[in-house]
Order: sequence, then structure tokens, then C-alpha cells
Amino acid sequence: MINWQDINTVLLDMDGTLLDLHFDNHFWQHYLPTCYGKANDLSIRASKQVLFAQFAQQAHKLNWYCVDFWSQQLGLDIVSLKRDVKDKIRFRPDTVAFLTALKDKQIPRTLVTNAHPKALDLKLEHTGLGGYLDHIFSSHQFGAPKESPDFWQRFQAQYRFDPAKTLLIDDSVSVLNAAKDYGIGHLVAIANPDSQLGSIPIQGFPAIHDFKEILPSE
Repeated sequence: MINWQDINTVLLDMDGTLLDLHFDNHFWQHYLPTCYGKANDLSIRASKQVLFAQFAQQAHKLNWYCVDFWSQQLGLDIVSLKRDVKDKIRFRPDTVAFLTALKDKQIPRTLVTNAHPKALDLKLEHTGLGGYLDHIFSSHQFGAPKESPDFWQRFQAQYRFDPAKTLLIDDSVSVLNAAKDYGIGHLVAIANPDSQLGSIPIQGFPAIHDFKEILPSE
């Protein structure tokens, strides 16, 4: 799937790629609606209707990933609520082995995430993921989500890389499409970002279930 001799830069998504997306799905789809319902005297069903309508309006926008935006919109401390269920933050299978193998091959490991810095800090604190990475970037630093061509232009202006020799691994097809349009030469999707759900069909990109499938050889 990957000829590692053609790669000199590896860009890695976090949620659903290095970390299990179950935490995020559980938080936004279940725990937050419960908390919002209690705070506003709404049933779970009514709470979900209100929240999911707001979520849809912000899909693929930077606000969708912004915990400050949602704290203000909903009148709840989103980071504090995330801490309530932080035990669900976990690595995906063989993440550490993959990151260690990249280090052994002297390939820089660069995290490029849409996560807000406050959410990112929580996950780094809980998992120790930062110890396996060489560079960490949030799209909030660049004022645009990874789904936007603006992100890739601004990101490359700061972090110089050769798109043709770059590998991006991400669970979002929208992000992969944006990266493809920008000229990123090697793109891999994640077929099972949430450990509690089955595989999802991926159109247009090679997909893996486990990092063992693409471990760099000795």
C-alpha cells in the first residue's frame, strides 16, 4: 500500500486515526445531550434535536471543532464535561508501535488535527501521545479547518514539506479530498475510527483497519 522510500513527511490526524473516535462520538452524541437536557429541563430526545440541528449548521467549519464556541453557545463548560468522560480516551490499535517504527526510520511524526487546543491538551495529558510525536499542529492556529484549501496553504507556509513525498493518514474523507486537491501525494483512510462501530465504506482512498497493515519494514 505504501512505498516508504517515497515518503519523507508523515502527517497524522488524531481523533479516529491515532485515538479511538469512540470518546468523541460518545461525548457529542450521548453525554453532552444528557448534560444539556438536564441544564435546560429537556428530554434526551428534545435535547438531541436542539443540539444536532446546531451541529449540522457548523459541520466542516472551524466552529464545529471549537470548544470555546460551543461553551458560549450552549452555556456549558465543554472542556470540564469532556474531563468527566476522559477515561474513554484511548489509542487505536498499534498506534504506539506505528509511531515508534516511524521514529526508528527517522521519519518525523507530525500531528495535524482539527481539535481545539484545549481539547488537544486534554488528550495529550491523558494519553501521553505527545511523547510519540515530533510536531503538533492544530488547525485553529491557521484559522481554517483541514477540510479547507486555506488550511493547507497556510500550513505549508509555516511547516515546509514536499506534498508529493508526504503521507497523510486521516479518518475524514472530506479532509483527504482537500489534501488530494492540494497535491498531497500519499493518502490513507481509517476504515474503523470508532472501536464500538463496524467498518465504514471508504470511497476513493486506500483504507486500513490497523496500523500493522502499513508498518515500515526493517
